Amino acid sequence: MPSQQALFKVLLVEDEPADAHLVRLSFEEGRVMIDLHEVRDGVEALEYLRRQPPFTQAERPDLILLDLNMPRMNGQEFLREIKADEALKSIPVVVLTTSEAETDIQSSYHLGAAGFIVKPVDINDFIEQVQQLEHYWFKLVKRPEK
Repeated sequence: MPSQQALFKVLLVEDEPADAHLVRLSFEEGRVMIDLHEVRDGVEALEYLRRQPPFTQAERPDLILLDLNMPRMNGQEFLREIKADEALKSIPVVVLTTSEAETDIQSSYHLGAAGFIVKPVDINDFIEQVQQLEHYWFKLVKRPEK
């Protein structure tokens, strides 16, 4: 989807190509114009947000969808970094993960996550959850002007 048509920018931090594809498909089927950018781990996400090469033209996202279990820098390490950064800490981060562990849920919220969603196994349920997330963040929630 071209950037000039997008109303909302989403950064997906996901190392699993199949899950990234489902998120992309869910947004394409949704009713809100989303400009989705994908990175594979927390290191790339920080480079993107800080506009470091190769992301020098990156635009600030309205929302970050974050997997927890990733190589190099996992989701919780990423949350710790972004929420300690004055320029980035106001970006809402929703954890989208396979983990149902109570320790992951508690530590994610403690580190500043705005939400925690367990990825459903069923593809249709996965797509429906992402579309509900889209409706909540981009239709219901009032966000500050840029």
